[in-house]
Amino acid sequence: MSALSIRSGFIDLLGIELLSAERGESELRLSLAPQHLNSWEVMHGGVTMAMLDVALSTACRSVAPEGSGVVTIEMKTSFMQPGTGEMRAFGRLLHRSTTMAYCEGEVRDANDKLVAKAMGTFKYLRRLAVGRDVREQRRPDDPRGD
Repeated sequence: MSALSIRSGFIDLLGIELLSAERGESELRLSLAPQHLNSWEVMHGGVTMAMLDVALSTACRSVAPEGSGVVTIEMKTSFMQPGTGEMRAFGRLLHRSTTMAYCEGEVRDANDKLVAKAMGTFKYLRRLAVGRDVREQRRPDDPRGD
């Protein structure tokens, strides 16, 4: 696995696992459980989009300067077919500038069938302004929430 990690309570709650993120590409894994399913008992679209968002953003972050993070500016997702079983998400950086990154990604099932495809735009940040507060991104060695 690469040195890049995900530090997010939401991603931990979903159980999304980062397998790799380096040189502008990433791969994630999620074994679907009942809490990931919609009323049709297939992967919920929100879970699919969360996987894509993380796959694209980690692909962006894999080539970012140390201490930088990214935030999603926009993401378009197309759903191809229902997802079941173990899911994999892949992200790929298409282009980046000093402040922006453009990525594509997909989610595939255990049989390598395409479940969803996404394109996204991300902004590189060192700090995030939230109202009057300025926040730093959580790092892997940050003990909060452990």
